[in-house]
Amino acid sequence: MRYSYEFTQPQFVIRHILIEHDAYGRGKVTFERHGEETAIIEPVELSAAAWTRITGFWNDLRFLDSTENYQSPKSFAHLGTYRIGMNDGKRQRTAEFNWSNNKSAWALANEYRRVADQAILIFNLNLAREMQPLNAPQLLDEMESLFTRNGLSDPQQLVPLLTELRTDEHIPLIARNHADRILKKIRK
Repeated sequence: MRYSYEFTQPQFVIRHILIEHDAYGRGKVTFERHGEETAIIEPVELSAAAWTRITGFWNDLRFLDSTENYQSPKSFAHLGTYRIGMNDGKRQRTAEFNWSNNKSAWALANEYRRVADQAILIFNLNLAREMQPLNAPQLLDEMESLFTRNGLSDPQQLVPLLTELRTDEHIPLIARNHADRILKKIRK
């Protein structure tokens, strides 16, 4: 079984996101930034909690057995286009929408967006550690914001990274202290 999620909006900073994974939640996330030609490909592994939520939404949709169009009558094309897809080796289906009144389809798209946001944030933090340490405080502000509004797929997956960040002398002290504060919030 193969699953996919795709988001496209050429005017956004992250203009294209593609998540592809198997039935165990292991796969890759590909994303492209506005104004850049090269796509960035990173491995992704969904946590057990995220995979349970995602599987529940796929099951609610009965996706391969359905022919439902998830697009709502009202179009919000300026906010981007979502494509969700499933392939079991015999049957394949992809659905496209920019807004949906189907609660499970919309929740599935949002859950995948949380996975993408978390993967992109991890990539950016690792890049900052290696090449742009002064970007770390801003990225940790972004992480805390996503955490506060439940915008991360599974904050527990960030514990090893945050543990490393709080003692990484390559990044500013303010970022190390911020990593420690976020880590304490996650552990609560």
